[in-house]
Amino acid sequence: MPTSHAPLVTDSPTPADTAVISDALDRFNIETSGVDDRRPLAVLVRDPETRQVIGGLTGRTSLGLFFVDLFFLPAELRGGGLGTEILRQAEDEARARGCRSAVLYTVSFQAPGFYRKQGWKLLGEVPCDPPGTSRVFMTKDLATREALRSPAPSARRP
Repeated sequence: MPTSHAPLVTDSPTPADTAVISDALDRFNIETSGVDDRRPLAVLVRDPETRQVIGGLTGRTSLGLFFVDLFFLPAELRGGGLGTEILRQAEDEARARGCRSAVLYTVSFQAPGFYRKQGWKLLGEVPCDPPGTSRVFMTKDLATREALRSPAPSARRP
């Protein structure tokens, strides 16, 4: 390999570095598949007083697949149905964009039980640290009749 193309390991790529790789891969995917549908997707929760984002979900849609990248709510907002509503809104938007399936990973000490309650299925687990912990990969079929059902309004909380 020529020295001018020597790989460089870094833990601090610039946004421009990442954009070069992402944009090139997007171009390749579009040229190969003929589909140009990659878009970010977020459902944000803002503090009612400051209007600052305090939680929510980020992800993307591409090639008929919804990827959940990050999902966080402060502890005081958990357990009242807000997380379920955020995930439902994201899944609905992904369906509106033509996605048939969704994927995510969580950590065994985070929220796999929450996702199972929302109809997500286990794809597999990969051990990680600390010992006894694993990355939990999950998927959901967004196209089936079961996936299209949403909780009854009485089951939702504001």
